[in-house]
Amino acid sequence: MDSSSLLTLQSAQTSAGIGAQSSVTSALSDKARDPKKLGADFESMVLSQMISPMFEGLSSDGPFGGGEGEEAMKSFYIDAIGKEMTKHGGVGISAMMQKELLKLQGAQSVPASS
Repeated sequence: MDSSSLLTLQSAQTSAGIGAQSSVTSALSDKARDPKKLGADFESMVLSQMISPMFEGLSSDGPFGGGEGEEAMKSFYIDAIGKEMTKHGGVGISAMMQKELLKLQGAQSVPASS
């Protein structure tokens, strides 16, 4: 392959990448860009990952009979715990994320965390 063909191919790939990125960015709704929601979602994910090891190694023969079904649903339960922890105050990750996101967006004022 000669150098002009390679440059044309690279240019096409770059243009396609930029077009795809802009279409994905424009597809995001204003709600998805909301710093409060993004911060809460991130904090929920972090908390879920932090508490996940507490459930490793536990036998699943508890009140629901155990088995593969209970094992498969454990991740949903852990995610729900993380979301509830965030809803009831969390550990402050959400407020920190909101502050940094607002700085990145160029906002002048930072809303009080709830």
